Amino acid sequence: MLTVDFDRFPVGPGDRVLDLGCGGGRHAFALLRKGAEVVALDYSMDEIKSVDAMFEAMRLEGEVPADARAVAVRGDAYRLPFPDNAFDVVVAAEVLEHLHDDTRAFAELRRVLKPGGRIAVTVPRWFPEKVCWALSDAYHEVEGGHVRIYQRSQVLSRLRSERLRPYAVHHAHALHSPYWWLKCAVGVDNAQAAPVQLYHKMLVWDIMKAPRLTRVSEALLNPVLGKSLVVYAVKSA
Repeated sequence: MLTVDFDRFPVGPGDRVLDLGCGGGRHAFALLRKGAEVVALDYSMDEIKSVDAMFEAMRLEGEVPADARAVAVRGDAYRLPFPDNAFDVVVAAEVLEHLHDDTRAFAELRRVLKPGGRIAVTVPRWFPEKVCWALSDAYHEVEGGHVRIYQRSQVLSRLRSERLRPYAVHHAHALHSPYWWLKCAVGVDNAQAAPVQLYHKMLVWDIMKAPRLTRVSEALLNPVLGKSLVVYAVKSA
């Protein structure tokens, strides 16, 4: 399940791409399939080992274009281990809401992006996230949890302050908002609750089958209930 829309944010062979806070690697894998030179960075060594193993499995299965390359590295978003202007493209998906000093993180993203390079930033959207926080403290008061709720204007302001010019904005994953509201209402660790189990089955079915009914429904609901805010920007020369 991708949050970045690669129709709005095209990436192709030869692009050097940083996936900051790659987590399980969903965007890194998609970028590698597109033929990019991918660096997947995360602070968790367990995530890095898992992503690196998947990169190798993709190569063995013939899913990787001949000239594409990928590496998974452990790193700190406040001190990225790369020189200035190292990347053509940067993806920061669902990571900045976890960082206490997001000002430093935005500055590092700008530093490693080439002039004219493009960045995609995704964070939880204000309204769905506000509902989750209101329903459950356990949703966000955990180690490594969300430390802030972004408003759209704040993300745009952060980008512009780093000379990153936004050019497109949209919302994604509307069908996931009710799922998280249900989890927060019954207890985020209560996976046995019937409403949560039923809704989760529907989401898995949607992800695996991508039926037209749910795809159209989510597209219509995204402007209102989209769980994620997605912003695309270009670094000024």
